[in-house]
Amino acid sequence: MLRTVLSDLARLRLNGSVCSVTQVREKGHLNRPRLRNPYWFIRQQRSQTDDQVTGENRSFIKEVIHDTYGTPALIKGVQTYEQKQLIKTNELPVPTEPWTPAVRRCGVIARKIGQYPLWLKNGERIRTTLLQVVDNHVIKYIPPEEYKPTQRPNVHNLNRYGCVLVGAESTNPAQLTKEYCGIFRDSGVMPTKNLARFIVSPQAALAPGTPLNVGHFRVGEFVDVRGKTVYHGFQGVVKRHGFKGMPASHGVTKTHRRPGNIGGGGEKGRVWPGTKLPGHMGNRWRISKGLRIWRINTKYNVMWVQGSAVPGSTNGLVYIYDTILPLRKPQAALPMPTLYEQPEDEAPDDIWYEQVHNFKDESITYKPE
Repeated sequence: MLRTVLSDLARLRLNGSVCSVTQVREKGHLNRPRLRNPYWFIRQQRSQTDDQVTGENRSFIKEVIHDTYGTPALIKGVQTYEQKQLIKTNELPVPTEPWTPAVRRCGVIARKIGQYPLWLKNGERIRTTLLQVVDNHVIKYIPPEEYKPTQRPNVHNLNRYGCVLVGAESTNPAQLTKEYCGIFRDSGVMPTKNLARFIVSPQAALAPGTPLNVGHFRVGEFVDVRGKTVYHGFQGVVKRHGFKGMPASHGVTKTHRRPGNIGGGGEKGRVWPGTKLPGHMGNRWRISKGLRIWRINTKYNVMWVQGSAVPGSTNGLVYIYDTILPLRKPQAALPMPTLYEQPEDEAPDDIWYEQVHNFKDESITYKPE
């Protein structure tokens, strides 16, 4: 026995030091989320917004805001061709390289607005989640040589990728700080409430001011959705981990919903890392991978994705990307780098997947006698 232990320690010896072995139950790492933004994030809201400005001065401020940033972007509906001509393409030319499965495209910011059932043509009922892409615009593109992430993500060869800053839901700049509004100075876009960064390939770069809508994806494609789970506060083991609890009778006293023995005795009497115990439940970033898009509505920028377990609460923000699962990557070419519609290329209001039953179509046909 001692010889086996010594051989194991010899294999773990690295650079003259011995690695300590810690038992972790259920998973290979400890979940310690970052619940607050880092100190280097720019403060968004002002401390005082009501400056007791008169009505005439308010109208003058609105005129100055519109002269600086232009008219506010549309929250619902696809923008017209004339509005898309205002994109500042002189700073970053639109690439003409074709799409390949190795290209990482930009994602979008959406809101989870509810759940809805759909029926396939074979009669099967599926559950879907509705995600609405609202008022997405490209704010800035950072090339690979300048992109320095605050927290290095788990991406292979990160120096090959750039970063696209996307904003969603424009708001009144008078309620924001001067430093936060400076981010949107060179984009030509009204300051937005929400910002997100997406790692992209250089050939999928987007010019500042480019609008992003639901046409960025295709029906039948698989996507990954990232969101923050519903926060339940401090919960016990029955609700948090699904423990059964103890009997209600037979001499059980005040231990009906307790975890019981955690098995931490012996030579090292302590609580092992990863033990299922009471604690905070929810409020964690989770990713649902490989969700199929069953239906798309281009009028309101809504997509129906597979399943009802998309992380996040109703009306909460989620981030949608092209899936990274190798067996579910799209085979057909996707809009590269995004969809640029022409006036003659107007898409229908509803686009259904071929396997989904469209209730607007006739389901019963009568043959003449």
